Amino acid sequence: MAHEYDNDLITLGAGSGGLSIAERAASYGQRCAIVERGDIGGTCVNVGCVPKKIMWFAANLAHMIDDAAGYGYDLTSNGFDWSRLVEKRERYISGINDWYHGYLKELGIDEIEGEASFVDANTVVVNGKHYSAKHIAIATGTHPRVADIPGAENAITSDGFFALDRQPARVAIVGSGYIAVELAGVLNSLGSHVTLFLRKHHVLGEFDSLIRTTLLEELAKSGIELRTNCQITHIRRAASGLLEVDDNHGVGLEEVDQVIYAIGRATDLDTLKLENAGVDINQKNFIETDVYQCTNQPHIFALGDVTGRAALTPVAIAAGRRLADRLYNNQAERHLDYELIPTVVFSHPPIGTVGATEEAAREQYGDRIKVYQTRFTAMYNSISGHDVPTAMKLVCLDEQEKVIGCHMIGPAVDEMLQGFAVAIRMGACKQDFDDTVAIHPTSSEELVTMR
Repeated sequence: MAHEYDNDLITLGAGSGGLSIAERAASYGQRCAIVERGDIGGTCVNVGCVPKKIMWFAANLAHMIDDAAGYGYDLTSNGFDWSRLVEKRERYISGINDWYHGYLKELGIDEIEGEASFVDANTVVVNGKHYSAKHIAIATGTHPRVADIPGAENAITSDGFFALDRQPARVAIVGSGYIAVELAGVLNSLGSHVTLFLRKHHVLGEFDSLIRTTLLEELAKSGIELRTNCQITHIRRAASGLLEVDDNHGVGLEEVDQVIYAIGRATDLDTLKLENAGVDINQKNFIETDVYQCTNQPHIFALGDVTGRAALTPVAIAAGRRLADRLYNNQAERHLDYELIPTVVFSHPPIGTVGATEEAAREQYGDRIKVYQTRFTAMYNSISGHDVPTAMKLVCLDEQEKVIGCHMIGPAVDEMLQGFAVAIRMGACKQDFDDTVAIHPTSSEELVTMR
């Protein structure tokens, strides 16, 4: 006789990945429950993509006010109300949270509030109550890391940034990844004095060299103080309530309102008691999965940031939906292809990238690689009088010049990338780009007119 479980599927985590698999599974008639200890929507909705983009929009408006004079407008800024923006931002997020609660109820998905831990391979316990399922999906995400230095408790992370109820006048940001440069750009654009501490002499280390060098130049030009090859060694809170910072160069900072760490994220798996389910983790404390999101336990799956692969909201959503298709809709080979994943960095200016960097392509293919690139000032910026560069690169392979990488930085590239990512995923070659009629006058036409 078949074992009777409480649910067909239990998802641990109500972020992008957990919600996506539960929603899709419920649409196929499965009995689903989802466990979440925090706010529904996870990092993306509450302390990630959504609030970040709202702050980026506000920062862009500051640039547009400055640009207006170049177009003949006589405008002055009468100040910026941080608290008003935060209030509207949080109201918007609350609306998303409320919608999700209602949507899950409509789908018949049980919401379980609390922290889950495994009892055995098919059972978890939450708040002292046991719940069993034929399948369990782990999508608990990650949390921001802070350096292990004296006084680190005085610093905040990106989570803390979104809890600020007033704008800090002076900020030290530690990190060189996309979260660090995004926060630095937003705060600088809104009028805070920003010092960015970089462990090496570059930002966005895994991105194409065109992106890295152009953004570093723009960060410096924007007024952000760059401390390269520099690490904070001590943070102290002064009697004034402000912070004092020591670094390994002996320079430091005084009277800083906030120190923000953006040095990466880590999984927090201890509370799950994975050992009770026999689920293995790797040396970096991520849950390893195969292409079907399976852990070493065939009925336990992991997706999203907890797997250590492509930590992006749309990736977790796509993986979750495909997993539900495979498990519950007879699509036996359905899985996410982790190649050619497009992504955008909401820096100033923004970045859009998909596929292989020039450096990685040359290492793999050598002289079989041909690169096309361009650099220019967009029409908008030429008239505004603010010289913001746009730079683009196509990485092509072999005689047919198949496009295997596209890298862009400049105004509006975040909105350009999606369509080109489709073309590249379909195997477009440089000639396909050349044969496409340009849309004029736009910056995107440069991608189909490069020589």
